[in-house]
Amino acid sequence: MGTMSPWIANARMYSVTPEVEALWRRLLTQVADEAGVALEYLPYPAPRPLEDLWSRTDLGAVLMCGYPIALGLAPVQPLASPIPRAPWAARRAVYRTDLIVREDAPYERLEETFAGRAGWTVAHSHSGFNALRHHLLAYRSAQRPTLYREMVGNLVTARNVLDAVRERRIDVGPLDAYWHMLIARHAPGLCEGVRVLVSTALAPMPAFVAAAGIPAAAVERLRGAFTSAARRPWFAELAGPLMIEGFAPASRAMFDPALAWDREARAAGYETPA
Repeated sequence: MGTMSPWIANARMYSVTPEVEALWRRLLTQVADEAGVALEYLPYPAPRPLEDLWSRTDLGAVLMCGYPIALGLAPVQPLASPIPRAPWAARRAVYRTDLIVREDAPYERLEETFAGRAGWTVAHSHSGFNALRHHLLAYRSAQRPTLYREMVGNLVTARNVLDAVRERRIDVGPLDAYWHMLIARHAPGLCEGVRVLVSTALAPMPAFVAAAGIPAAAVERLRGAFTSAARRPWFAELAGPLMIEGFAPASRAMFDPALAWDREARAAGYETPA
């Protein structure tokens, strides 16, 4: 990856540890070589705001959540989405949100957490906000417009949600299920004392995206390199620890379900999880 490259690559969304980021970096190097598109990996550590990264005009292959893609938060071109190696994904580029509680908490059903404290990450996050709100909407009624005694917003990252549950600052919180799989594998100590109470409905997986200005030919070559990656000899060694089966082509329309969930919540007057 040449240092003079005009296009950047980044996998911050799913770089759960430095070792995992190194794996993504290797994968992106292979994809870039295959596509014949020069990409330079740009480290972008938390808690720097992802929306600032996504709005850059030099994105070549950067992971972005589907909800902000659908909202048009930045003018990007989706390339491809990882396919999680999980039974619930069934070889599709989908994910869900795990609603986690402490291992020793008495809850057996989500309803038992109501009147407690819950949290969310950022309002443009699908897994950390939109999916949680959609799931809670089914329990809300005119008689019970607010489910929780306290809702702690703007926790920003999945890691902060995990820590907040472990440290008893919130009783229940949303965790991207694929992120959860990765952290449980690569930093199992961070998941000790936490369990999944329930998981939300499936939604389209976040995608690697390119900026609007990247040439169409480069977009096609990158998309092709991602979607054929699983057939390449270098893939298996990276796919195991990254817990992916391969990549599926991504388009903006793919993420429309996230907008439907948003409209449904707003129509019900439930703009923010509460």
